[in-house]
Amino acid sequence: MKHPYLTDDHEIFRKSLRKFLEKEAYPFYEKWEEERMIPRSFWTKMGEQGYLCPDIDEQYGGSEVDWGFAVVINEELERVGSGLVGVGLHNDIVVPYITAYGTDEQKKRWLPKCTTGEMITAIAMTEPGTGSDLANIQTNAILDGDHYILNGQKTFITNGIQSDLIVVACKTDPKANPKHKGVSLLVVERDTPGFSRGRKLNKVGLHCQDTAELIFEDCRVPKENLLGEEGKGFLYLMEKLQQERLLVAIAAQTASEVMLKQTIEYVKSREAFGKPVSKFQNTQFKIVEMATEIEMGRAFLDQLIAEHIEGKDIVTKVSMAKWKLTDSARKIAAECMQLHGGYGYMEEYEIARRFRDIPVASIYAGTNEIMKTIIAKNLGL
Repeated sequence: MKHPYLTDDHEIFRKSLRKFLEKEAYPFYEKWEEERMIPRSFWTKMGEQGYLCPDIDEQYGGSEVDWGFAVVINEELERVGSGLVGVGLHNDIVVPYITAYGTDEQKKRWLPKCTTGEMITAIAMTEPGTGSDLANIQTNAILDGDHYILNGQKTFITNGIQSDLIVVACKTDPKANPKHKGVSLLVVERDTPGFSRGRKLNKVGLHCQDTAELIFEDCRVPKENLLGEEGKGFLYLMEKLQQERLLVAIAAQTASEVMLKQTIEYVKSREAFGKPVSKFQNTQFKIVEMATEIEMGRAFLDQLIAEHIEGKDIVTKVSMAKWKLTDSARKIAAECMQLHGGYGYMEEYEIARRFRDIPVASIYAGTNEIMKTIIAKNLGL
């Protein structure tokens, strides 16, 4: 499909990236799933080829390309497997906080290593007792001379084990009223005293993606690592969530397209009662229903991507896309598994992995219930 926001340069880039992934990712993905980790060597290879943070300024190691290249990267990584979500998080969720709110000194210190894969990033918002309600986070950071003393716990952190640079949402003013005005963002580096990692979490899906608990016990963070201004962390988070949720929608849409293609190929090759499964009316109707849903989703998504690239505020529509496309992908995964029959429940068929990986997209980056709450509020309800 020709996306309206992509040029010939983007498609040349896609071919190059796909060739790279066919050599460096597809043959090893099942091994990564078994080992529950993507090796750092893959990150550095991505960096060497210019696939990490390509949109940032050349002075920091980027290529200063438009966000269409990020769309291509995220689509192609999702085609390999949802467990590569941590790369998209690094490129298009965490690093943009540094480029948008970091000082020149912070950018010079961190961004070049982010583009090479030498430095892997994460963002720590969710806590054991706080998910979508970010104004009520309990992790706090109190200024003591030249350092913030950071205390608290974070959980469900993507890239949690391998991360070298973590943007941590915390309360620098626990008594602020309203509460969200006390939230700030601190950047914690790998070897900071008082910072440790808890368990690598054992998830239902996304097995090769390292998700972990992070622990801060009297963690001494230099005050120079404050990102932006004190008390504006909640505002910064809200400003960047449009892109984060759009990325989730892109991944869900791509996964749906992959699952449908694989299922069509399977039902054409599988025979029952003397004819291909694809020749049964029920199979045809199910395929047609999914194909129609996917086509409509792609048309809406492409419109939103184009508007996002133009810099438009499309929070309401992105919230719609995030919940609808992730919900649709979950249903499509179940339908595709059913059409695979008993083989769909076998690990050697990719649909089994997709079935495990898809559900969490309805939960992270704000649950679909939160998306509906945002939409309702913006509709004046």
